[in-house]
Amino acid sequence: MSRTYMDLMISSDISPRFPSLKVLTSRIINVKVKKQDEELEKFKNEITNDVKKQYNLDSLKNATSFREYRDFFWKIGIDPTKTRPAAEALIRRILRRESLPRINTLVDAYNLASIKTEIALAAFDADKLKGKLLMRIAEHGEEFIGIGMAKPMILQGGEIVISDEEKLVAVYPHRDADDTKVTEQTRHVFLLTCGVPGISEESLQKASQIAVEFITRFCGGEGKGIE
Repeated sequence: MSRTYMDLMISSDISPRFPSLKVLTSRIINVKVKKQDEELEKFKNEITNDVKKQYNLDSLKNATSFREYRDFFWKIGIDPTKTRPAAEALIRRILRRESLPRINTLVDAYNLASIKTEIALAAFDADKLKGKLLMRIAEHGEEFIGIGMAKPMILQGGEIVISDEEKLVAVYPHRDADDTKVTEQTRHVFLLTCGVPGISEESLQKASQIAVEFITRFCGGEGKGIE
């Protein structure tokens, strides 16, 4: 049986493999995205300092949530030692004393929420999505152009993807499409809180709430519910 979360349906071919997989969805309308913001940069420094107090590179290996994401990556054919789960990758940058990516205020804000909660998040320009979204198993030969990619990647089949009614918008839960990325022109956002088996729904709810809080704090707008 397929499952629906607000504007996202999870295909029935995923449920037998990952029956406990949950994804939360929400919308944030009327945001104002800027290239950067002084207060956001100060907040980055606060989060960075908290990370340095909470983690080191050895302890990071044993964090329960990161182990769950890494296990999921192995199961869907992604080597997590080469492609790190999003929150873990960001925290590793901090611990290696590298600067966090500076994309725009909305992306930077939800990256901070991902760091704080250890949960993967994805945001899309809602006006560039066509119809409802479907999470499903990829077919061999499908093409996907992720953010920053010069040419399409050819999927092997078996990957978990998210598509709208016209195109692929993500390879779940680690790469989003270039066509639907959030830019300074974005006004309405579709937010995914990306669960994997072993991550509790309570943790996902908390992460989604924090992401909406951080986004609206620095980009304005109004959250329209979590499901």
